[in-house]
Amino acid sequence: MTMLQRIDVREKELSADALAHALPRAKVDVARALESVLPIIDRVRSGGARALRELSEEFDSVRPRYVRVPQEVIDAAEAQISAEMREALWISIEHNRKGHEAQLPQPRQTQVIPGGIVRQRWVPVRRVGLYVPGGLAAYPSSVIHNAVAAQVAGVDEIALASPAQADHDGLPHPTILAACKLLGITEVYAAGGAGAIAMFAYGATGDSNEGDPSVLCEPVDVVTGPGNIYVAAAKRAVQGVVGIDAEAGTTEIGIIADGSANPEFVAADLLSQAEHDPAAASVLFTDSVELADAVDSALERQAGDTKHKERVAQALRGPQSGIVLTRDLDHSIAVANAYGAEHLEIHTENAREDAKRIRNAGAVFVGSFTPVPLGDYMAGSNHVLPTGGTSRFNSGLNVMAFIKSVQEIEYTEQAMASLYEPLKTIALDEDLPAHAHALRVRIS
Repeated sequence: MTMLQRIDVREKELSADALAHALPRAKVDVARALESVLPIIDRVRSGGARALRELSEEFDSVRPRYVRVPQEVIDAAEAQISAEMREALWISIEHNRKGHEAQLPQPRQTQVIPGGIVRQRWVPVRRVGLYVPGGLAAYPSSVIHNAVAAQVAGVDEIALASPAQADHDGLPHPTILAACKLLGITEVYAAGGAGAIAMFAYGATGDSNEGDPSVLCEPVDVVTGPGNIYVAAAKRAVQGVVGIDAEAGTTEIGIIADGSANPEFVAADLLSQAEHDPAAASVLFTDSVELADAVDSALERQAGDTKHKERVAQALRGPQSGIVLTRDLDHSIAVANAYGAEHLEIHTENAREDAKRIRNAGAVFVGSFTPVPLGDYMAGSNHVLPTGGTSRFNSGLNVMAFIKSVQEIEYTEQAMASLYEPLKTIALDEDLPAHAHALRVRIS
């Protein structure tokens, strides 16, 4: 049995929508997950810290002593990491800071007419909540990718939540706390899943002492960060109360490869995402049956040698993963655009040019020596990316998630007066004569 199912679309003439539904995809029903998370959100809104502790006990098998992590615990976690880990985290922080600084928009001033000016300003939100998952692994990299974007944007206050860990006395994982210390984040909560999202959106009372009525966590303006389907559903539920980045769910990788691709590289990259989660998606788009066969053989061998072989095998053999056979490179690109992968690698002879034709992807990794794990850690891009085909309308996390556009309009008396007659024409047509009157009373 091969590791990956095969989907042959070479003879099919399908619309982009029909093609998207024919491709490997996990069956994710966020709407159904909403039914589970809405009661959790209500519990946190009414119960605060007590509810958060109960939820940790139910879902993470530990009742945390602290919901807000004491600063001395954060300090101790950073002091205990190895020199190699500290150096690696600093490299990731520095590279991500450079990448995100390049995203900052610049203020603009435009003279619309003589004496009439519109200014475009960009203002960071005041307070954000960053979510860092903690299921099958600890992700200090997610701390960095969320926090650096917010810091570069100029956010005043950053709160971060990650699930309580039974193996760590009800605290978030120590490397997550260490990354928080390196980034200067002092407001950290042992809270996971939909409960953490509810805490950010609505705030919570109580602290280390049961029944304390004081404020534990103030509501935030924006919530960002990846998570499972229940985190995605919770973010959907609170959207409008707070801003969210996107419903970033279980990871997925797509790879466009032609006959020139190295099957060992392709197999390694498909495997690298499969080790995240049994529900992770790994999809290859190729017009070369020979490459498909070689990748399958390489996957069998490499998967047998990897640490998380059971998890990997389940992900690769699941309905969300597969090899999609296409007619030619143009068809591969069209199919990949219909799929809209979270991560999309390009392994072709002219990868840089082919990458320019990608419309739908969270992030595009160009060439044989740009594997997705670079983006996960050190490349300087962000790894919080849209999944499930939502790259059609969503971007990966960037500074714009934390910045608002504010327009300033300034007109002189003469400039205003010059627009009175055309403005009056529109205002009267809309039956809003007082709009025109507001200009008329100003005209000498």
